[in-house]
Amino acid sequence: MASGSGGPLLFDDLPPAGSGDPGSLATSVSQVVKHEGKGTKRKAPQEEKNGGEELVEKKVCKASSVIFGLKGYVAERKGEREEMQDAHVILNDITEECRPPSSLITRVSYFAVFDGHGGIRASKFAAQNLHQNLIRKFPKGDVISVEKTVKRCLLDTFKHTDEEFLKQASSQKPAWKDGSTATCVLAVDNILYIANLGDSRAILCRYNEESQKHAALSLSKEHNPTQYEERMRIQKAGGNVRDGRVLGVLEVSRSIGDGQYKRCGVTSVPDIRRCQLTPNDRFILLACDGLFKVFTPEEAVNFILSCLEDDKIQTREGKPAVDARYEAACNRLANKAVQRGSADNVTVMVVRIGH
Repeated sequence: MASGSGGPLLFDDLPPAGSGDPGSLATSVSQVVKHEGKGTKRKAPQEEKNGGEELVEKKVCKASSVIFGLKGYVAERKGEREEMQDAHVILNDITEECRPPSSLITRVSYFAVFDGHGGIRASKFAAQNLHQNLIRKFPKGDVISVEKTVKRCLLDTFKHTDEEFLKQASSQKPAWKDGSTATCVLAVDNILYIANLGDSRAILCRYNEESQKHAALSLSKEHNPTQYEERMRIQKAGGNVRDGRVLGVLEVSRSIGDGQYKRCGVTSVPDIRRCQLTPNDRFILLACDGLFKVFTPEEAVNFILSCLEDDKIQTREGKPAVDARYEAACNRLANKAVQRGSADNVTVMVVRIGH
């Protein structure tokens, strides 16, 4: 199986929107450029002036006017933990709630996984509120650039959700110390916007016609304190990284909640990436690190593919066979992660891309 390299044809960063935490935004963009590694073609200066994201997007084989259908399936396991601290949200179609400008946007979907630590309150709060804040802030009237407006909407949504939770957490006696990762996929027609905090991940399964193999393409950037830019931000804020953790305790360098670490450089500003869906895309996998401790992205995608091709999966009366296979794939992958010894909570979400 080919391991996909992101590169400019898969996704690109939108320019910083200019408000929020400028230092964190600058870090976010430089991280992704570095992450894409050798072979990534840097935009020429003229491209950047003209709005490089639009030029790159035109290179992708774009389906005519067909909007790909999206449907999410999920399985979760507590594993060896005392409680389930993960949370998730599947909203296959929130177009009506968002009330977008109909001339520009046909369909809006939202999928997210949240991996809590120190308790379940931050992940549960994010699962209940982040999409609500997103819907309220979603562009309503005519906009010059859908991409830039959606990115600003996502940045504002994460900032607002984090502030709301921290306000509630600090008002408690004793104050809540919960925190949570967040990996969200917002689909606006055939464009995916992936917003990520922490070490949960989003992977795209795309068929490569040349190699005739499926590739596992990373849509998100993990944040841990050992990464150079993350460590520099933490140290600049007066914190430190010991044993790969913030102050020797916190494993992630970006999160919702974790109020006691926000003064040490831990931020709620997400990395945001954009990816155009193509006719060769099969599904999106969103999962917490409980899965990726025992599965590589390639192994997980291959495992799901083998389940989808299993003719022996029984279908309940009235349920489409394709739904039964995706549900079985989620359940089997979550079970296998526990069997392989993942002691963490495991959440597996698979979003089917219908053609």
